[in-house]
Amino acid sequence: MSVNRVTTKTVPEELEGVRTPLRGRDAELAFIEARLGALDRGEGGIIRVEGPVGIGRSRILAEAAAAARRRGTRMFEGAADPGEQFVPLGPLLDGLLSAEEPLSGAVRLRDLATTPGQRFWLLQELGDRLRETARNGPLLVVLDDLQWCDDLTLLTFNTLAAGLSSHAILWLVAVRGGSVPSGVRTTLDRIRQAGAHELALGALDDQTTTRITEDVLGAAPDPHVLRIARRAEGVPQLLVELLGSLRQAVTIENGTARLSAGPPAPRELPSVVRRLDQLSDEARELVQTAAAVGVPVTVALLAELLGRSSAALITAVRESLDADLLTESGDRLAFRHDLIREAVEAGLPLPLRQVLRGQAAELPPGSPACPVERPGPSAGRAPADAAEAWRAGPGDVAEADRLRTAAAELAATAPGPAAERSLKALELTTADAPERPRVIAETIPLLWQTGRAAQARELGTSALATGGLGPEDEARIRLALARLAVPFDFSEAARQARAGAALPGIPVEVRGRLLAMLAVGLSMAGEHSAAEQVAAEAWETAAAAGDRSAEATLTTVRSAVSFHRMDLAEAFRQAERSAALADALGVSTSLWVPEALWHALLSNTTGRCAEALAAAEDGIRVTREQGRTAATRMWLMTRSRILLEAGRLTDARADAEAASATADDLGPGNLADVTLRYVMMRVAVHTNDRRTARAYAAEARRMRSDGAPVVRHFGSWMLALMADFEGRPDRAMAELDEVMTSRAADRPAYAGLVDPADAPVLVRLALRAGAHERAAQAVALAERLTVLNPGLTFLAATAAHARGLLDNDLAPLVRAVRLYEDCPRPLARASALEDAGRKLAVTRKSEAVPYFDTALALYVRAGAERDVARVHRRLRAAGVRRRPSTAGLSGAWPELTAAEIRVVRLVARGLTNRQVAEHLSLSPHTVGSHLRRAFTKLDITSRVELTRLVKHRDSGE
Repeated sequence: MSVNRVTTKTVPEELEGVRTPLRGRDAELAFIEARLGALDRGEGGIIRVEGPVGIGRSRILAEAAAAARRRGTRMFEGAADPGEQFVPLGPLLDGLLSAEEPLSGAVRLRDLATTPGQRFWLLQELGDRLRETARNGPLLVVLDDLQWCDDLTLLTFNTLAAGLSSHAILWLVAVRGGSVPSGVRTTLDRIRQAGAHELALGALDDQTTTRITEDVLGAAPDPHVLRIARRAEGVPQLLVELLGSLRQAVTIENGTARLSAGPPAPRELPSVVRRLDQLSDEARELVQTAAAVGVPVTVALLAELLGRSSAALITAVRESLDADLLTESGDRLAFRHDLIREAVEAGLPLPLRQVLRGQAAELPPGSPACPVERPGPSAGRAPADAAEAWRAGPGDVAEADRLRTAAAELAATAPGPAAERSLKALELTTADAPERPRVIAETIPLLWQTGRAAQARELGTSALATGGLGPEDEARIRLALARLAVPFDFSEAARQARAGAALPGIPVEVRGRLLAMLAVGLSMAGEHSAAEQVAAEAWETAAAAGDRSAEATLTTVRSAVSFHRMDLAEAFRQAERSAALADALGVSTSLWVPEALWHALLSNTTGRCAEALAAAEDGIRVTREQGRTAATRMWLMTRSRILLEAGRLTDARADAEAASATADDLGPGNLADVTLRYVMMRVAVHTNDRRTARAYAAEARRMRSDGAPVVRHFGSWMLALMADFEGRPDRAMAELDEVMTSRAADRPAYAGLVDPADAPVLVRLALRAGAHERAAQAVALAERLTVLNPGLTFLAATAAHARGLLDNDLAPLVRAVRLYEDCPRPLARASALEDAGRKLAVTRKSEAVPYFDTALALYVRAGAERDVARVHRRLRAAGVRRRPSTAGLSGAWPELTAAEIRVVRLVARGLTNRQVAEHLSLSPHTVGSHLRRAFTKLDITSRVELTRLVKHRDSGE
């Protein structure tokens, strides 16, 4: 079996298959030769080659690979591709497998890479294999286009590069300059700290441009030809492609290349066409429209010409910027290079170009959509004053103020650009400027929202460590750090907020917000009585300041307090009010995370699963469009929990894996502990995945020592489930001892459970262990919860189920089955059906069979393989044999779940992961997770194989 062949082997700049000599990179090649020489002497290391698109990174890697071959150095070459990120560790494994002498055991490494929960063993095995190879001689590992690498490749690279630094292994990696994903930026920062050598490739000088022109045209250029060549501005790829379009317009006379007529009309350039083809339809239309206008354009102008709202263009604009076709120029979008704009425009029909330019020219001067200058024959370059504005010198207070204002305006809809402007304002603000701490406080939440939490925390902690801050400045920075800490460390969030609120003489509004954050931190940590006391004081302070944002946050805390008191109706009412307040204020003003997250979780807990799922899907879509990486990840965690309780185990696991794959640079944190780790444990138990269950049990043991009570409680419940999974009921009860003996004020409201619907599970565990008193306690709490919340049917079903188990009584079990029919909890309903059938089977086996059959169907639909096997055993004991079923909902695809089938069919139609994600309202990481599992189940490794298989199966052949 072979790994999917992503873009491997570094390819030099070529023109119609003719390789041109490498020019202007003598210093870089000499450095690489020196490092290869050091490698021969047993010295490893890392070389990072960086530069913009088309600057020749791949060519440098190709020349380095050729030099290594001449030395006889063993080598592995791999490269990433933006459309193939769903193959975990694909770029690296492909290089290891496709080498002339593949790495031993590479096929096993691929299997480990595609198996959940095997990262530790994968890193161990790969490290051992590379270490063994390096003992037999020096080794060069080449990895191109690091910016497109999947998270597992990035993790493996920076872990092994550091861990094997004492061996004769040279890592040579290339990455696009400028903006890269946060995970890539973290990797680059780490290898820099590990001593990586950096080769930054810049534009070629005029002499080199002349020599390349002569190489391509076959003769020295005359001044007119050279003037055209200089339009490439020293970018090798553009230069070679531009010269290729010139060859038919050039004649060679007396050893000189001259234009036979005037300069040729602009033509499409192959590299630009490829980049356009990789864009979504919306982004491609946006880029083509911008090219036709011919000058730097506002988003408002593009929206006007495309007949869409500016907000609807957020994703397309970001995609165009990520593709390095467009760049920001002040408040406008400009092409990164004139030749790119001309090449895009050349691909449009002339009538369309004329219409678009005419429409742009007809807009009234001074309107928001009006271009900077009227389109003209030479238009296309950003005005000089716009470029100069971004090069303002340090201390330019006016420019910094302008950038801060722009960041504040963008924060609600485009936090990425807002963060860049805020960082630029900070750069322009001198260290002793009185406004610098305020700029730091403004920048921290923007960085966190866009996935740069480590950078944000470093910014804040450095400012605090430097000292010299006034109370108000320190308070604002601690408020920002408290907001940042909430998803990662509940206790740290409370610590920062408490320290800030204790500072003397701070404004009442700032103190109110700090107290609100302290209440949030305490509430999320599970310190409910302390949270309630702080919230009371915070309410008075927020009311005095008239702070609606603090009011929204405190309403969420009030909801959590009601939830802890088991008043779910009041908790839900407060959550609705909190979400409405936060929505009216705008997400950028929220002190916590979108309060709608809590509202969605509570909707699910109170039986409103469809409403909760819709809210989560909307949250993922909106935050993804806006580039709010942190919020998207939190919504994925939330949706994984909702999907688990809705009985959609495959989808829940996919969301949990997707959220885990996008882990922030501070690590997963406490919120991940109580969502995705809990979900993965429950899914593993239901699907009989012992290896994954053990892996998350290890995480649960770590959680048991966390400073936050709620995290310890989740860890205890996960360990209890694991002990029961392993057939150790006594151990399961022992795992819950700490929870059951904790302070009553902070004890979980449901006797150690994290979901009130799990009361029957706890009763069953206790009865198996002979802990009848604890089982009775769980039943009493479930019945009390039902009395306090008479309108929630699923709570009544849970209580009846628990009572039936405790008393070994068929009547309440049958009542639970009937009540569950109106509840969106299929696994809970299946469990009640199974228990009722088990009771009936003792004396009336024939009457038990329909109960078992219905439970079996529900378990099959959920993909709960362990539960399916158990019910099959019960049916056989009742004298009935049923054909084994699968979770697949299609006869043509028995291996796949419904979610996986939807993804593979869209991929087979040629859609990219991003396009599939948009079509199905999923995240690209979730799509990648579904696709990875489908590849493994179908025993295929490429989209080509998948397309062929879809065509074969769906045609019925």
